[in-house]
Amino acid sequence: MLEELQSAIDPLDDVLAIVEQAIVDDPPFVLRDGGLIRDGFDAQLDELRSISRQGKGWIARLESEERERTGISSLKVRFNKVFGYYIEVTRSHLARVPEDYQRKQTLANSERYITPALKEYEEKVLGAEDKLVQLEYDLFQQVRQQVARQGRRIQQTADSLATLDVLLSLADLAHDRNYVCPQIDESTELTIVEGRHPVIETMSLAERFVPNDLIMDTEENQLLIITGPNMAGKSTFMRQVALITLMAQMGSLVPAKEATVGVVDRIFTRVGASDNLARGQSTFMVEMTEAANILNNATPRSLVVLDEIGRGTSTFDGVSIAWAVAEYLHDNPVVAAKTLFATHYHELTDLALTRKRVKNFNIAVKEWNDQIIFLRKIVKGGASHSYGIQVARLAGLPAAVIDRAREVLKNLESGEYETEGAPRLAKSKGALPAQPADQLSLFSQGPDVLRQRLDEIDVSVLTPLEALNLLDQLKKMV
Repeated sequence: MLEELQSAIDPLDDVLAIVEQAIVDDPPFVLRDGGLIRDGFDAQLDELRSISRQGKGWIARLESEERERTGISSLKVRFNKVFGYYIEVTRSHLARVPEDYQRKQTLANSERYITPALKEYEEKVLGAEDKLVQLEYDLFQQVRQQVARQGRRIQQTADSLATLDVLLSLADLAHDRNYVCPQIDESTELTIVEGRHPVIETMSLAERFVPNDLIMDTEENQLLIITGPNMAGKSTFMRQVALITLMAQMGSLVPAKEATVGVVDRIFTRVGASDNLARGQSTFMVEMTEAANILNNATPRSLVVLDEIGRGTSTFDGVSIAWAVAEYLHDNPVVAAKTLFATHYHELTDLALTRKRVKNFNIAVKEWNDQIIFLRKIVKGGASHSYGIQVARLAGLPAAVIDRAREVLKNLESGEYETEGAPRLAKSKGALPAQPADQLSLFSQGPDVLRQRLDEIDVSVLTPLEALNLLDQLKKMV
């Protein structure tokens, strides 16, 4: 490829010679102001320049001579576009003005005059300058046309140099940052050992960048549900996977220790929150539009990156949509793309109990003295909770707000029961019964009989014996 590029790069010596001979090293920004063409390029242009330079010298000599002749030390020869050249004398020296001066204009503090000799030379100089500027522009046009006729050669060389520039930049990057050459094949496998984010790993952060591994395919590890707290690194991990895939397919080395990339046809992403107010689309509407595009166009050859699907609406609606999207990506053979699915809906981890190609991963977190430490490492299994209150404290929310949030969370969690211990979201008509889940469900369908019975009890009228019998009944209900 380098040999092909070298053969396609034309030095363009003839074009260079034309430009070097004709155009000055530092031409003016405005083409019609003159000063474009080098001396010696055109004989007529050189002659007009000589006249113009001599004329300006003559004007300077005239001013000196007139000061000496009239004895007016403040006399000046000036120029404007309305009157051309003129002699200006202040009112205090009007008595010394010679008879051959012709008054041209009267001002508050001075008078302006012309002389026959001055007007004659002005016509000669200004005529030369006008011709000079026009001739320079015409010569520039001729040079430009000569260069333009070589446009195809110039474009081919520019394209080759641009390609070479990209290759050299990628080579320098790979060398400086210890990238490796990925294995590219026709499989659906995506394996990354100690992958890194090519941008974030170079940023000056308070902590070192933690590499992560990944194994994905369309046989056993098609859809990875990634849970964990905000700021832990879910989005960074997913984006680095997409970037490594993209870099590999564009011919670059990649930030990893090893990488095997099965060719993908497209990388679909639903990442970040945004709206389109000009079109009347809310953040949730934009999110759903992008999700619809993915579900309608992805193939088993695609790579899909989904970050927080369903968060723009109510919790129940959001979980339902996220669950259905994940199921569709898994179950529909036309769409079954390799998918990274980050979510705070821990109920989605129950998908792994009923879908064989769904795997749960989370960002490891260490709890210490009621605080959290982000370990930045992707590990197997689902996260137990999102540590939202701890993250809120890290962000600087007042202590009173944090304490109240803990109290409200405790109240909410104490009312959440899962009577059967099975992932209810996984249930559908005709589906096989799911295995029991270790995690409590967000939802509790039907009345809570135990609470209802407790609400009906009037403790003030119970005898000790009735109380014992009632306690026995409640234990049996539990």
